[in-house]
Amino acid sequence: MSIFSGLNTSASGLTSQRARMDVASSNIANANSTRAEFVDGEWQPYRRKMTVLEPNQQSSFSSHLGRAMQTTDSTGQGVKVGQIVDDPTPFKQVYQPEHPDANEDGYVAMPNVDPLKEMVDLMSASRSYEASVTAVDAHKNILMKALEIGR
Repeated sequence: MSIFSGLNTSASGLTSQRARMDVASSNIANANSTRAEFVDGEWQPYRRKMTVLEPNQQSSFSSHLGRAMQTTDSTGQGVKVGQIVDDPTPFKQVYQPEHPDANEDGYVAMPNVDPLKEMVDLMSASRSYEASVTAVDAHKNILMKALEIGR
């Protein structure tokens, strides 16, 4: 176990929560974008994005065997953004016959972004980011106190 493993774990949390905040901000910014991508000759509305977080660890056989035999470091190694995926929920249909993107019935396909849900995700990511900053500060203070012992 390295003296900096705690800092590395907290830093991975900072990075992943920042990515969550970026994705939520992008979703909020595009909540009314009816022309986000051109597919099969038609414009499609913006589709909500979501982050998938996963453990930041090696998944080789030797690492699993070492953990099972407890010959390797058993502490966590943080988290990472595995991928950013599209939300499969259908688009909202809003009746606006005067809109340029309305279909023949007068309905416009709007993005599947719920601003309330995005604000909750943004607040959750922000709080997690603050918790990781607090953990970094605590680890830094512990290391500083350990250096003071040597004086």
